[in-house]
Amino acid sequence: MKKTTAALGAALLAISAQSAFAQSSVTLYGIVDTSIRYLTNANANNDNQVQMGVGPITGSRWGLKGSEDLGGGLSTVFRLESGFNLWNGQMASQNTLFNRMAYVGLQSNQYGALTFGRQNTPLFDQLGNVYDPLTVGNFDQDGWLPGALGYGLRQNNSVKYDGHFGGLEVEGMYSFGGVPGSTGANNMYGFTASYTYGPASLDAGYQQNSDLHNNKYRVVNVSGVYQIGPVKAMAGWLWGQDNTGIVDMYMAATGSPAANFSTPVTNTNRIDNGFYAGAVWQVNAPLTLTAAYYYDHARNALNGDDVTLSTSVRYTAVLLAEYALSKRTEVYGTVDFTRGTGAAATADFPGRNNQTGVAVGLRNIF
Repeated sequence: MKKTTAALGAALLAISAQSAFAQSSVTLYGIVDTSIRYLTNANANNDNQVQMGVGPITGSRWGLKGSEDLGGGLSTVFRLESGFNLWNGQMASQNTLFNRMAYVGLQSNQYGALTFGRQNTPLFDQLGNVYDPLTVGNFDQDGWLPGALGYGLRQNNSVKYDGHFGGLEVEGMYSFGGVPGSTGANNMYGFTASYTYGPASLDAGYQQNSDLHNNKYRVVNVSGVYQIGPVKAMAGWLWGQDNTGIVDMYMAATGSPAANFSTPVTNTNRIDNGFYAGAVWQVNAPLTLTAAYYYDHARNALNGDDVTLSTSVRYTAVLLAEYALSKRTEVYGTVDFTRGTGAAATADFPGRNNQTGVAVGLRNIF
């Protein structure tokens, strides 16, 4: 009898251990966000435009994320995230369901996370989560600096490490190019290191992308944030050297000649020095105000004729007000002004060398 009782107890203990060992969770989440926007000089005839489209700082998306406890502080994690256009119901990226993220990996409480798949680059993580006032804004007129100079902000076929050690966070990524006969063509690698101490946080990083012909694009970023009561102030520098031609195409506004290039113009040795600064003020519980400024000076920038190279200067100023109706829903309004000279005036704008945008919108988070 005692042996039977002991065996039964051991079996129950084993079942209980297995149950605890296999604890798992899956979460459905998302954002639905759209705005109505008035934009001046929207085409080569300098016509104005009223359009429904993306929000200024968040695109609509839905996703699934989950984890399974493997014991000893180790977990399996996964994430699938898809962007979509709320105003017409289409996927944000044609023929790509999980365009934002699709990865699986292992996460350790002590040693950090190692993940595999389509993921944000370390540069995007830091700009989008901490250091860019507009979290890599969605409007072309606002998000051009981090969006263009950090092109390839998401990477396929990537291995990524993210570790937290006290106030220090380090991230590193390598993306396989997959080109037969060349390990360097079409690949990417990058890393960032950030350190938080009290109200201050600093970040530095490097990223290199290669095209199919092994032409290189390199970017360096240095950023900082300081919290002063209800105000968070941030500033940063982005430096880029591009011989892939992609930055010239990404800098171009929709409808401009440069946006219609059939293929990138390579080996121009475009050099960008970009600076940004801003502040986020939590005025009271429901009201948040954000101000942001972006500036870029480029040498060897491609003009709209697809041939001539010249100097380019471009800058943007943005004001954003967000008012929370609840923990999950808010209304917002934004005003922005963008201007370009040199190559920016001929390549980045379809008409005059400036645009002004005014938008109002609604966002719900679930």
